[in-house]
Amino acid sequence: MITLKSRREIDEMKRAGEILVATHKEIKKLIKPGITSWDIEVFTDEFLRKQGATPEQKGFEGYEFATCASINDEICHGFPRKKVLNEGDIITVDMVVNYHGALADSAWTYGVGQVSPEAERLMEVTRKSMYLGIEQAQVGNRIGDIGHAIQTYVEAEKLAVVREFIGHGIGPTLHEKPEVPHFGAAGKGPRLKEGMVITIEPMVNIGGWKAKMDDNGWTARTADGSLSAQYEHTIAITKDGPEILTYQGEND
Repeated sequence: MITLKSRREIDEMKRAGEILVATHKEIKKLIKPGITSWDIEVFTDEFLRKQGATPEQKGFEGYEFATCASINDEICHGFPRKKVLNEGDIITVDMVVNYHGALADSAWTYGVGQVSPEAERLMEVTRKSMYLGIEQAQVGNRIGDIGHAIQTYVEAEKLAVVREFIGHGIGPTLHEKPEVPHFGAAGKGPRLKEGMVITIEPMVNIGGWKAKMDDNGWTARTADGSLSAQYEHTIAITKDGPEILTYQGEND
């Protein structure tokens, strides 16, 4: 079932998004060689609680952490750990904020120190692909229009879109209908309606699109060991166009 949110509900989710954005901006300041993803985890958990919010994914289906921290070839759901980040690494930090029952979800990939031109390009293409998908999140369009825009651009750049993990509806629970693939055919899938709130979160690999799972049952990484990046926003479908509830500002 696809739920439609009222303006009040969207505004509440936007407030959760503002807290999430503030968290990401603080995390950006922390990212440097020598830090660990466990440092980011501890900071995030404490920061959210100081804002009166809670990390929604902590405890979700048995997941134990406030953040997902995916490093280099890890596509998503990387566990925070005490392994030191090195110059040239890339790390995706993904989190879901619950503020008085309203949810917001966003992931961002950060370079650690000076990254390679290849990694820089991967991040740039992935981020741009997300915004191309968001442009298609218009009342009357279909879900397939989002994925088609992302896939067409990414593959023209000779990179690959992950198939196994996709965006989703959100609120009042974490994962709701509709499913939002980042690939597919234009004009296909459910029609977008005013009041829908979805995530658009392309995961893009330098190599092939296939993933493999770690033994922990959560972490996915590229099958060929290539680098992977992810960017994600929570989007409300409105009569005036897509509203980004997790927008970070001019330099987003």
